Amino acid sequence: MIPLRDDVPASRTPIVTRALVLACTAVFVLQLGDATGDLVERFGMVPARVLDPDSTHLVRGSFGRVVGRIDAAAVPDWFTLLTCTFLHGGWMHFLGNMLFLWIFGDNVEDRFGRLPFLLFYVACGVAASAAHLLAGPDSTIPTIGASGAIAGVMGAYLLLYPRARVQMLVVWGFFVDLVVLPAPFFLGYWFLLQLLGTAVERGQGGGVAWWAHIGGFVAGALVAAMLRAVGALRPDQPRVVLARHRYRRPGW
Repeated sequence: MIPLRDDVPASRTPIVTRALVLACTAVFVLQLGDATGDLVERFGMVPARVLDPDSTHLVRGSFGRVVGRIDAAAVPDWFTLLTCTFLHGGWMHFLGNMLFLWIFGDNVEDRFGRLPFLLFYVACGVAASAAHLLAGPDSTIPTIGASGAIAGVMGAYLLLYPRARVQMLVVWGFFVDLVVLPAPFFLGYWFLLQLLGTAVERGQGGGVAWWAHIGGFVAGALVAAMLRAVGALRPDQPRVVLARHRYRRPGW
C-alpha cells in the first residue's frame, strides 16, 4: 500500500516540511557521489561508538572474523543521533521516506506551527535514534534514515486527525486500486508491522531499525497529545472528498 494523499488540506504553505525534504535530498545527492560510504560511517549513528567513543570498534563478519573497524565520527558522537536522520541507504529508502514526510508532514506542521514543528521533528529523530541505541547498544552497524523522525510525524498525525482518510495505491495481482482508507487504519497497520518486525528479526541481525520507528512513533503521539491537552495547537482544517477508482493494468 502506497499512500498518495490525504483529505486534510493545509491552511498555508508547509515551508518546514519542504525544507526538510530539500535537506534530505541534498544530502542524498552527496551520498550518490560517495562511493566509499564515508558519509554513512562518519555521520551515521553507531550505537557502540556513541556509548564508548574512545574504544576501537571492530566489525566482524561470519564466524567472528574481523572485517574492518569503525572510524571516529566527524561530529561529536552524541550528535550523530541527529545527523543520521538525514542519510539514506538507497533510492527506495530515500523516496519512501520523503513520500511519507510529504503526505503527513504538512498537516502536522499546520497544527504545530512552523518553528515548533521543526523542533518536534528534530526531537522525534533523536528519540528514535535513542530507542535504537538502547535496543542494540553493542551494534557496530551505522544507523541511518529519516524513518524514525517521520514515524514521529505519523504518530502525531494519528492523534491529531483521527477522522482523516488517505488515498492509497494498492496492487492486487493483475489489478491496481486507488483505495481510500481511514488514516488510523493505515497508520495502525504500519505500526503493527514495526512491532512484528522486532519479533521476526530478533537475534537475526536484520538491517531495519524497527525500534527507531517504534520509538519515534510513540514520541510523536505523546507530544501531540500533550500539546492538544494544553491547547497549544492551531485550528484543524475541513476535509476534502477523495476519489476511489479501480482499473486493470495495461496489457492484461
